[in-house]
Amino acid sequence: MRFVIFSHSLVSDWNHGNAHFLRGIATDLAGRGHLVRIYEPEDGWSRRNLIDNHGSEAIADFERVYPLIRSTLYREHELDLNEALREADVVLVHEWNSHELVRRIGLHHRAHPSYKLYFHDTHHRSATVPDSMSAYQLGDYDGVLAYGETIRRLYQTHGWAERAWTWHEAADTAVFRPLNQGPPTGDLVWIGNGGDDERTEELREFLIRPVKALGLKATVYGVRYPEQALRELEWAGIEYGGWLPNYRAPAVFAQYRLTVHVPRRPYVKALPGIPTIRPFEALACGIPLISAPWEDREQLFRTGRDFLFAANGAEMIRQMERLLANPDQRRRQAADGLETIRSRHTCGHRVDQLLEIAGARRQTAGHGGND
Repeated sequence: MRFVIFSHSLVSDWNHGNAHFLRGIATDLAGRGHLVRIYEPEDGWSRRNLIDNHGSEAIADFERVYPLIRSTLYREHELDLNEALREADVVLVHEWNSHELVRRIGLHHRAHPSYKLYFHDTHHRSATVPDSMSAYQLGDYDGVLAYGETIRRLYQTHGWAERAWTWHEAADTAVFRPLNQGPPTGDLVWIGNGGDDERTEELREFLIRPVKALGLKATVYGVRYPEQALRELEWAGIEYGGWLPNYRAPAVFAQYRLTVHVPRRPYVKALPGIPTIRPFEALACGIPLISAPWEDREQLFRTGRDFLFAANGAEMIRQMERLLANPDQRRRQAADGLETIRSRHTCGHRVDQLLEIAGARRQTAGHGGND
């Protein structure tokens, strides 16, 4: 089959988490013999920031890690949809694309109904800025792929789309896997971005203060940390590693005894049940995980086995102490989390689901056989 994907970026994961999942999906499709064409704007903010901050070598590095997939750069006002969508079987359009491009692709599909067309939503804007999401014209789309059941229901409740499926993100286990690099040399690592004040206080409660209280050897990687945040990391004795290419995370995880998950506030408050891709990737790398609160409504994981929850900062300290003092518990928990990822939450599982959805266009949509 021929797949066409319109993404904000395939190449750049600079503050762009959707690139993680997209790379895994595209690689799996290509590995199965499907033809995959990916389009990204040449002036996209993530790609621009990547090059401005890290140069063209960052793109060359990505291409070495992902030899099967490439993206085609375009200028939106010059994009020839007849050429881009020629002989397409399945087309995915990510929600970070402009309203105008989404509309144009829908009109093309109306005139050329031979392919299946899906809108892919992986953000909290359906709940936090519904006016912007309602402005997307999806009447000519075959449906929406939403990365959480709560988002899927919003599309149908608001009448934004006639059909919608839950299509969770997952780990690209060709890249995210346990690496044996000898005994860990650090206690805790956190990989995630700052910015937007969506989890500033949560990072203080569940990461910075516990590390300070326990005197841990810890490192934080990510971008968009304001000066105040950097000062707080320094106060806690946490090393700041800056931007980390996502595909380098497995080697970093292997150097530490545990990690944490601190979800952004909009997902906890407005979109319960959506963990984002970070815990999938961490568990796939076989590192023990402790999470700040979120509600696993869709039973994606086995709570208490695959990872631990901490209800507040004091409990986070206690959970960290227990794990760090008990190597056997760390090994068991890491093995359980890895088992769940490999059995339910790989990009291969999601490709299977996508192929099923694309082959069942005229069936009644719903939860989509999730997991």
